[in-house]
Amino acid sequence: MAALILPSDWIKNWDKSGKNEFLQFCQDLAGKPGVHEFVKNLQTALYELCWHVIQGNLKVDVAASLLADVMDLRDDLPSVLADVFCILDIETGCLEEKHKRDHFTQLVGACLFCVPDGVLKERLDPETLESLGLIKQAQQFNQKIVKIKTKLFYKQQKFNLLREENEGYAKLITELGQDLSGNLTSHIVLENIKSLIGCFNLDPNRVLDIILEVYECRSDQDEFFIPLIKSYMCEHQTLCHMLGFKFKFHQEPNGETPPSLYHIAAALLQHNLIALEDLYVHLLPFDSNIVEEHKRVILEAKQIARKLTMVVVPSEKTEDKDKEKEKEEEKNEKPPDNQKLGLLEALLRIGDWQHAQSIMDQMPAFYATSHKAIAIALCQLLHRIVEPLYRRAGVPKGAKGGLMMPLRNKQALRPAESFEDLSRDVFNMLCYLGPHLSHDPILFAKIVRLGKSFMKEYQSESRQDTKDKMGPLLSCFLSIADQVLLPSLSLMECNACMSEELWGFFKLFPYQFRYRLYGQWKNETYGNHPLLVKIKAQTIDRAKYIMKRLTKENVKPSGRQIGKLSHSNPTILFDYILSQIQWYDNLITPVVDSLKYLTSLNYDVLAYCIIEALANPEKEKMKHDDTTISSWLQSLASLCGAVFRKYPIELAGLLQYVTNQLKAGKSFDLLILKEVVQKMAGIEITDEMTLEQLEAMTGGEQLKAEGGYFGQIRNTKKSSQRLKDALLDHELALPLCLLMAQQRNGVVFSEGGEKHLKLVGKLYDQCHDTLVQFGGFLASNLSTEDYIKRVPSVDVLCNQFHTPHDAAFFLSRPMFAHQILSKYDELKKAEKGNRQQQKVHKYIAACEQVMAPVHEAVVSLHLPKVWDDLRPQFYATFWSLTMYDLAVPHNAYEREVNKLKMQIKAIDENTEMPLSKKKKEKERCTALQDKLQEEEKKQLEHVQRVLQRLKLEKDNWLLAKSTKNETITKFLQLCIFPRCVFSAIDAVYCARFVELVHQQKTPNFCTLLCYDRVFSDIIYTVASCTENESRRYGRFLCCMLETVTRWHSDRAIYEKECGNYPGFLTIFRASGFDGGNKVDQLDYENFRHVVHKWHYKLTKASVHCLETGEYTHIRNILIVLTKILPWYPKVLNLGQALECRVHKIFQEEKEKRPDLYALAMGYSGQLKGRKVHMVPENEFHHKELPVPSATPGTLQNGPGNTGKPAATASANSGKGKEGAVEDSDKSKDKSQVAQKTASKNSTAANKMSSSNGSSTPNSTKGSKEKDEKEKTTKEKKEKKEKNPGSTPEAKAGGKEKQKEERSSKEEKPIDGKEKIPKADKDKRKEDKKDEKTKNDGKSAEKEWSKERDVSNDSKIKESSKMEKNAGAGNLKSLVPRSEGVESEREQKRRKLDTHSSPSHSSAVKDNLNDLKDSASKHHPNHSTALSKSKEKDDEKKDSDKSRDRSKEREKEDRKDRKRDYANSDREISQEVKRRKDENGMNSSKHSKSASPSESPNSNDKDNSKRSKSTSKDKSDLAKPEKTSGGKKESRHDKEKSEKKRDSTGAKEDKKHHKSSEKHR
Repeated sequence: MAALILPSDWIKNWDKSGKNEFLQFCQDLAGKPGVHEFVKNLQTALYELCWHVIQGNLKVDVAASLLADVMDLRDDLPSVLADVFCILDIETGCLEEKHKRDHFTQLVGACLFCVPDGVLKERLDPETLESLGLIKQAQQFNQKIVKIKTKLFYKQQKFNLLREENEGYAKLITELGQDLSGNLTSHIVLENIKSLIGCFNLDPNRVLDIILEVYECRSDQDEFFIPLIKSYMCEHQTLCHMLGFKFKFHQEPNGETPPSLYHIAAALLQHNLIALEDLYVHLLPFDSNIVEEHKRVILEAKQIARKLTMVVVPSEKTEDKDKEKEKEEEKNEKPPDNQKLGLLEALLRIGDWQHAQSIMDQMPAFYATSHKAIAIALCQLLHRIVEPLYRRAGVPKGAKGGLMMPLRNKQALRPAESFEDLSRDVFNMLCYLGPHLSHDPILFAKIVRLGKSFMKEYQSESRQDTKDKMGPLLSCFLSIADQVLLPSLSLMECNACMSEELWGFFKLFPYQFRYRLYGQWKNETYGNHPLLVKIKAQTIDRAKYIMKRLTKENVKPSGRQIGKLSHSNPTILFDYILSQIQWYDNLITPVVDSLKYLTSLNYDVLAYCIIEALANPEKEKMKHDDTTISSWLQSLASLCGAVFRKYPIELAGLLQYVTNQLKAGKSFDLLILKEVVQKMAGIEITDEMTLEQLEAMTGGEQLKAEGGYFGQIRNTKKSSQRLKDALLDHELALPLCLLMAQQRNGVVFSEGGEKHLKLVGKLYDQCHDTLVQFGGFLASNLSTEDYIKRVPSVDVLCNQFHTPHDAAFFLSRPMFAHQILSKYDELKKAEKGNRQQQKVHKYIAACEQVMAPVHEAVVSLHLPKVWDDLRPQFYATFWSLTMYDLAVPHNAYEREVNKLKMQIKAIDENTEMPLSKKKKEKERCTALQDKLQEEEKKQLEHVQRVLQRLKLEKDNWLLAKSTKNETITKFLQLCIFPRCVFSAIDAVYCARFVELVHQQKTPNFCTLLCYDRVFSDIIYTVASCTENESRRYGRFLCCMLETVTRWHSDRAIYEKECGNYPGFLTIFRASGFDGGNKVDQLDYENFRHVVHKWHYKLTKASVHCLETGEYTHIRNILIVLTKILPWYPKVLNLGQALECRVHKIFQEEKEKRPDLYALAMGYSGQLKGRKVHMVPENEFHHKELPVPSATPGTLQNGPGNTGKPAATASANSGKGKEGAVEDSDKSKDKSQVAQKTASKNSTAANKMSSSNGSSTPNSTKGSKEKDEKEKTTKEKKEKKEKNPGSTPEAKAGGKEKQKEERSSKEEKPIDGKEKIPKADKDKRKEDKKDEKTKNDGKSAEKEWSKERDVSNDSKIKESSKMEKNAGAGNLKSLVPRSEGVESEREQKRRKLDTHSSPSHSSAVKDNLNDLKDSASKHHPNHSTALSKSKEKDDEKKDSDKSRDRSKEREKEDRKDRKRDYANSDREISQEVKRRKDENGMNSSKHSKSASPSESPNSNDKDNSKRSKSTSKDKSDLAKPEKTSGGKKESRHDKEKSEKKRDSTGAKEDKKHHKSSEKHR
């Protein structure tokens, strides 16, 4: 800077130009406006100039003259120069060079004329001044300065202390303490104070302090002192410091700040006379200390909670108690004074919320309000604010309460006049208050009532825009409920009134809002506050204490304790109780009984807690074995049912939870719905019903209630009404039904993938049972209008909602009944006529009107082909009727009426009962009796009307455009089988409906075929059932067997009920029924044979299922067998076969599968008990003695035969059950082959059945065999790979096997299960052992063998007779006319079904043919007589066609024979041996395997052994059977594989075929 201002050139050339330039420079600086810049630069310039003088670069006099010139430029330059001298004085004083100091002194001396002495004396050092001669002595000068300063600054000018000027201050205090009630104002007093200050020289600050002191003593005089202080004061800081000193004075260890000081500080803050930030720093404790204290409190609370939940050893308990006592004593010591809280309280009391809020914000959440005084002060402030609104909108009728006066303070908050005003401050204040609203229950009630009033106003508001404006307020009320009301309730000591008051508010919210609040309360609130942490721990501790002592005996006292505990902390209590119930289900009853002291809010919370427990994601709903539902879930479901029935709890949440679970594809929770409906509506679902209960369930509602359920659940009217209302209000009735109906399949296909099969079955049953139960509840409780309004039509249910057909009709059935009855009533009113006939016509008209749309709707449910055989009217009638419509359970009505009579008698005899009670009970019983009798009468009339309607409808039920066979198939497939497993009543209904259709003499309905299909092969049906379905299926079979057994038992009954009915026609081609030809009917004895066949079939299927080893097969067949025990087995040897196999089951399963063992043991015991009712076979049906065998050469097939062997008719006249069994089986597959071919060729010859009796060379094969070849190749391979399981009968061996081999050597093995490597060896060995093992075997098998011999001999006799009568077997086939036109698709499906499908169709279709052949065998004479004329024509037509085909086949056969020459040789040798055996035994080829003692699997084994020895028989055209399967198989091989499918039907066909080949 010096270089810039005084360049060295200036100093060098000072005289020439330097002096002038410096002067010019100073003049320029002085002319600039910026004062600061000027002084700074000028100082620097002057400093540089003086420094050059000191260094000797310039002469002193030159510099002095120049400075004198510069001083004239501005007035302040002398002062600037004095500053420069001051700096140089200090600098030169420190230098060692004396000459520089001397130069400085000379310069200053030279400048004395231009700088005043006084200025120099201020700036320069006393020593310098002395050297300049400005002062005499430096020391004296210093002393003088000190004296002056003392005088100036430290001498007192005003009187500060009272003792210094007591008169002035006394007058001041008197002035401030005078009575202020008059016209005295603060202005007058202020003037007087000023006078006193001036007069007595009083210190103003001391006066202010005295004013504050007096104000503190007269703190109620705010209106006087605040204006006084405001007008007296000059600075805010002064007042703040004074207050700070006052607070500081009370911060001694034992000091206590007076409330009056807090008050004046608050008042001054409110009037903004001081700032909170300034005062806050003077207050103790520090904020950091407050935070630490808060953390310590939380920690202590958690430790207490942990101790209460820990298990403590007794010795430790005493130590802990001592420590706790010490801590409590420490706490009881007076806590240090908290001035911040005191100020906060004062602010709240005068209504200064803004400053109070600021202080609370400085502290941890809820720290301030956790102090009772603060909480109460805030509550009082809230009282005053909400008072006007509460008086207007919240006071309930009849309530009396003291008025709260508003604060007189004009600065306080304005009171709330409307709900909108609440959002200004009230909600905010409540949030700061939090759980500590519990200190003021009255304010709690006021807030709740205001909320209630607001909700009513909100709900009644119709305008949407207004509602939208009220939305924020609704949110605020919900927040207050969550953050304030519920936590405060937890801290209240057992206040039931508050709980009820809160429920009045909460019940106006939808349950979703309420449950959200309860969830927050339970899971979050208790962790936010130290007090609540303690309360939670104490509640759990108390709950444990109560639950440990809860028993059935002390329900009342324990219930009261639970009630008290629940008023404040229901979520914690119920959570613990539910956890206990999940472990100990025996607690359910006492707990339910003990909940009667709860409030409405608590019941609602209980519902939430139950749902939360059910939805707990951490709990598995399956047991560890994954086969059963967890016991905790079952316990909770039971609790749900009991609690919701007994107490008025809202059901919507629980029902919605179940619905949501179903929607998510989870069906476990249906258990809850099942329990709730059962308990609340009294509707039980169980498949273990007794027959009496089942009978009662077919009656009216009253009979169902009285006799239909296990538990006599009374007084369900209110609870069922509540359940109905909940379903209707929340529109859950139909969604639940549809979801359950869909979920049945979902359980299997969606859920069931990873689950154990047993569990899948249980879940399916649970889903189905709940659907039936729930549907029953809706049907009996919903009004007609409600039901019709909610349930769509059947086609909508099935097509749009994808509801299974059985469920859709189940849901629609009550609707049909309601509509028909209401329409019937309309017609009766419209046209009055009391005659019974008129009523019936009106009823039929009503049915037609209601059902016509249904008939149209059901057409879309199935393919058009279905309606070729069944009419939609028949289909709809079947699905729309119930057992109530078909029969009146007179016995059940009578039984219940008699029970009531006995009750009345018992009441009369009871002497202890009071008269009034007697009268009441008798009236109840009499009223019930009258109701039952009236209901019976009503049902009787209804059933008569229904039967009359069915009588008129029946002629149009079945069209049978294809065949009766197909008609029965569709009837069973679409009607009977789906419905018979739907419920126990439906099972009975299906059996009774079949009987009814038979009794009505329905055209085109073959009863024999229907029963035959049902009994013939139940394996697939049983295997595909769940546990409960198998019970229902067993019940259905039981009812069917009951009917059959009734007909079987007595000829008179048979003749009366079946003798002249179209269902027992054996000529299936006859269209319609004329009733005139008795010979076409199945006679009684032959019917007994058929029944025996059915019993045999059931045994065969049962043994097969028992031998599979599959859990489902064994369990289901045991259940079915138990159900049909009253009617099966009736034949002794069949019973023994079953007993033997069942005995093996419970030996094998004892350790492995205990449930199967228990079932087997149970059945075995019951079976032994039934042995006395069993009869030998010859008593069950007639058997004749044997005669010599017919020659094989007479057994032939006619051309174009559909699979009916010629020998069938010739052998069947006196033949026993065995023939019927085997022959019907034999015919099965051949008839199917014929049907397949016929559907392809569609010729006239194929459409009608042809003769069996042709003996021409070309009659060897039917015209359809060529087409069979390709279709059956795969089947043959599949069948070969399988090998049947063994039965006890098969294992017996010996004589049994000899006979079977002799009688069935031409039969192919049936559907075996697995390939046995030793099969070929076994076959050869057994062929050799035929004669040796004749007399070996067990006793049961021997007995059966004898019976079979007798029957076989009788067959041989008849065979011989019939061949003489009928010539070469010209018998008319009994196969239905159009049986062969079944589609190829149906045939393929049937093939698949025989292997794997669980559907009924294959069993049904295959077994149809059994009955046809069986029936034809029982009517040989009639068949022969009718067939002679027609069969000649048929032969002519068919023989031409078959001739050409037979030539082609011969060529192929030759190739096949060459290919398998080795096999043929072996089999020829076996054939020779077989003939010898036959001649020795005198038995016919086709009769030995018919004994019922053969199990299906023993037949299979023997057949497989025989198969290789039957390839070549008396002819070069015989076919060797291939075992490799790798080469192309011949047509004959394929025919054989087709025959393999049935255990019996192949035998006779092969004989006929081979004999006809021999003729060729």
